[in-house]
Amino acid sequence: MTDTLAFHPLTPELMHDFGAVLRGNYGAGCWCMFPRLTRAETIALPGEGSISPRRRRVMTELAKRDPAPGLLAYDGDEPVGWIAVAPRGELNRVDRSRATPRVDDVDVWTIPCVTVRKDVRGRGIAVALIREAVRYAAQYAAPAVEAYPRDGSERTGDDNAYFGTETMFRRAGFRILRGPLENRPRNWIARVVMRRTIQPDPAAP
Repeated sequence: MTDTLAFHPLTPELMHDFGAVLRGNYGAGCWCMFPRLTRAETIALPGEGSISPRRRRVMTELAKRDPAPGLLAYDGDEPVGWIAVAPRGELNRVDRSRATPRVDDVDVWTIPCVTVRKDVRGRGIAVALIREAVRYAAQYAAPAVEAYPRDGSERTGDDNAYFGTETMFRRAGFRILRGPLENRPRNWIARVVMRRTIQPDPAAP
């Protein structure tokens, strides 16, 4: 199936397709704003009503930018997957979290979330999305792309599957920089820091 995939940066016109990918998943009301906003920033989002539509409005504004906040995968006309990728400094919750402290001073881009529609999982779409996200980041001179997936290869529930597994990122060419944090609280999921370095284009000026 991955041979037929097409990838498109998120734009405001594609927000309906984005919602179609998220529908039925754990993060359906998140609109992938969870990695970007701390709890206080989320509560302070402008507008009336519940948090979900306010998150959608903010993501719609982000989707007007270049670079886009992430990529959608399509099989024909059907949206089948989503991946968020951005400079780590834009992802406030990730950057400030004690669960994902920085390894060094490299200005990495980060993949905080990978989502594949439930009815098309197990076909390699997630790994294809990760590889495409690396290519996308490279277009904007990212020195490396980093992720913080679950340690090991065991399958897990939707509530902590969105950040991927070690095996998934290994297949996409990432390597481990740091193992699970020692002395972490018992209720914290064991996560590893993985990175794929982007080689500079020798033809670039």
